[in-house]
Amino acid sequence: MRKLPLADPGIPDHRSPARYLWWVARGQKATLAGGAAFGILWMGSQAFIPAVLGKAIDEGIAGGDVERLLLWTSVLFGVGVLQALAGIMRHRFAVVNWLSGAYRTVQVVTRKSAELGATLPKHLATGEVVSVGSGDLAYIGNLLDISARFAGAIVAFFIVAAILLSSSPLLGLVVLVGVPVMLFCLGPMLRPLHTRQLAQREAVSELNSLGSDIVAGLRVLRGIGGEDSFSRRYRRESQQVRAAGVKVARIQSVLDAAQVLLPGVFIVVVVGLGAHFALRGDLSAGSLVAFYGYATFLVMPLRTATEAADKLMRGLVAARRINRVLSLTPDVVDPAQPVRLPTAGDLVDPVSGIRARNGLLTAIVSAEPDRAAVLADRLGRYDDTSEVRYGGVTLASATRADIRGRILVSDTGSQLFTGTLRQELDPDHRRTDDELLTAIRTASAEDVLVALTDGLDSAVEEKGRSFSGGQRQRLVLVRALLADPSVLVLVEPTSAVDAHTEARIADRLREHRAGRSTVVLTSSPLLLDRVDEVIFVATGRVVAVGKHRELLESDSQYRWTVTRQTEDEEVRA
Repeated sequence: MRKLPLADPGIPDHRSPARYLWWVARGQKATLAGGAAFGILWMGSQAFIPAVLGKAIDEGIAGGDVERLLLWTSVLFGVGVLQALAGIMRHRFAVVNWLSGAYRTVQVVTRKSAELGATLPKHLATGEVVSVGSGDLAYIGNLLDISARFAGAIVAFFIVAAILLSSSPLLGLVVLVGVPVMLFCLGPMLRPLHTRQLAQREAVSELNSLGSDIVAGLRVLRGIGGEDSFSRRYRRESQQVRAAGVKVARIQSVLDAAQVLLPGVFIVVVVGLGAHFALRGDLSAGSLVAFYGYATFLVMPLRTATEAADKLMRGLVAARRINRVLSLTPDVVDPAQPVRLPTAGDLVDPVSGIRARNGLLTAIVSAEPDRAAVLADRLGRYDDTSEVRYGGVTLASATRADIRGRILVSDTGSQLFTGTLRQELDPDHRRTDDELLTAIRTASAEDVLVALTDGLDSAVEEKGRSFSGGQRQRLVLVRALLADPSVLVLVEPTSAVDAHTEARIADRLREHRAGRSTVVLTSSPLLLDRVDEVIFVATGRVVAVGKHRELLESDSQYRWTVTRQTEDEEVRA
């Protein structure tokens, strides 16, 4: 089986849909050229069949010459075999072109999505990206698929026109002028079709986004009794998608009908003129049959040309949506002259005053809980304004790949994907079973493993929906531990587990990460009591540093944050 070509290095030009289509075509020019060559041979062979048939009638049947009849019959058989073989190869190349174009699009969009990372969901809805993978790639593939037939249609048209001009200049001119006129008549319908297709694709994207939101929040919707409300909203928007689809179908049906009506009228005109010339004696019986065959045959190139124009419009719509993804730029970019980060060192944020000392288990408590994720993003340089330094080197001066290799941020939004549990926990297959089991024990997830029939080889469903919230949280922690970064930043890693499990995780985490830096953003007293150092942050600045019990005694704001008591409640107590 031939391997599909990988996408070209770099991101394709996204300044216009046409440039993207050109980039895709340029990347597979060999298979496109092969498809066009066999398409020309396939349809060109078919274009000669009426002429050969006419010769057989005139020279063999009408002339009573058996040898000439056998000769032209043999030629007709040979042309038919050539057409069949060329058709097989044309179709094989067409399939390769479809698959290559469609999945090169998947490759480049997936690569761009991975490059964008957290930037992507800030600018595009989930449904928008899903629509690219579920529909737009097919339109790109369809355009490349028809290229072989379109090349054959163009060449066959000129072959037929040349044969007709040599036989009857008037009929030849009728064909040469009539076919472009028919295409011109179909042209005005393509632009409104393009506009309506774009509107339909936008409506489908919005509906996909709404469906994704509903599925993700179904448990919450049921809890607040919002199922009926969202169901009505989904039905309303699905009707809008249906209406947009009907608008596309209306003009598409007119185009399809015109593709049948106009060639039919054209055939009637050509056959009528040919019959008139035959009655006058200007055309032989064989030539009249050939002319009728050509008039009928020309329907195929005409329909292929209009189909190619339709697929070009759809391809441009798809390319425009793909370019919307490709035009995005990451919030964080690599410097022009990057510097390598050291293997160890303190993680320091000069803006907030946070210093996570090398090799210690450090907790960060924020007086404003909603700012914890912001602090984690800054420490991991997911925020382009970050001035954080690691081992004295500013993170902004290093590449993202280098930072991600040294500093891992695991927040509450971390997800599980489909696959086996082993693949989920160790995607790169770098860890032994003993290392996997050690990390599972650290995260107190042994019960999760025991409950699975096939252990580490058990299948994980999408987003780990077969697990409870606490089980998912612990498995995410296992994955982070197995990555074994120099600095591990955990955001509320035990918020969904019970107190006994949380205590076990706190005790084991210190042992597992001994000698390496670990930063935990949490307000859990069980975790805080077991860390080496607690940093208390209020209004974005460090206000106190010390041990948990010391801060409870010395800092009332820290005490209120951790115990979740107000000042009045503390006085009454």
